[in-house]
Amino acid sequence: MAIITLLTDFGALDYFVGAMKGVILSLNPDATIVDITHEIPPQDIQAAAFNLLACYKDFPAGTIHLAVVDPGVGSDRGAILVECAKQFFIGPDNGLFSWISEREGKSSAWQITNERFFRNPVSSTFHGRDVFAPVAAALSNGLAAAEVGPLLENIVSLSSLLPRTTTGAIEGSLIHIDRFGNCITNFTSEHINQEQIAAGAKLMVNNQEITSIRRFFADQSAPENELFMLVGSAGFVEIAAQNASAAGILSAKRGDSVLLFHDDRA
Repeated sequence: MAIITLLTDFGALDYFVGAMKGVILSLNPDATIVDITHEIPPQDIQAAAFNLLACYKDFPAGTIHLAVVDPGVGSDRGAILVECAKQFFIGPDNGLFSWISEREGKSSAWQITNERFFRNPVSSTFHGRDVFAPVAAALSNGLAAAEVGPLLENIVSLSSLLPRTTTGAIEGSLIHIDRFGNCITNFTSEHINQEQIAAGAKLMVNNQEITSIRRFFADQSAPENELFMLVGSAGFVEIAAQNASAAGILSAKRGDSVLLFHDDRA
């Protein structure tokens, strides 16, 4: 039984998600459709890339991920199918899948050009329904990836997830802020852990230092609005405050620099 996930910025007020599901089920009535989220902020490619990165490993091999956050719909931006981590990813070639490809280190990509698999006529404003959904359904019915179009050497990429070493520090960034105000960095437990914190390691964001680390949000009592670090469920180091918004306390936004110091220099 094929699993097709959907991730979009369409919301739930309009017909868009339902139309995509209708196309998929018309072509494969046995498909299992899983909604990851349709509440990505409009046109926010990076938020979509992060949410997909955070959960694709939770799905079995052979899963088809259909992601549509597509500010370039109708333009000359490409449509792609990516095979990576024994799963498939379908959507616009605008960086949506680049973090997964970077993390896995090995992927193959094809440009979707074979109109035989499209829904006709193709709307210039709704490729989610007319291009991506029917291709996902065809793939779930056994279509070979190479049949969708030519192999690509490269896909469009977002900025790398890897922090960079600077003088006296490692510089990362805030790659996501969730609905609770937790600030997700691009550091992992490979960059910072409890032993390093005990030895004096610290993070700095917007001239504020974070010097404590916890295992979970309510790990210990703490003063109101005290900032701390923890490794979140997506595998990245997060900056949080118990029952409060760390982003609000830090006046932080996505893209802000995060400095990691392993000594007393700041």
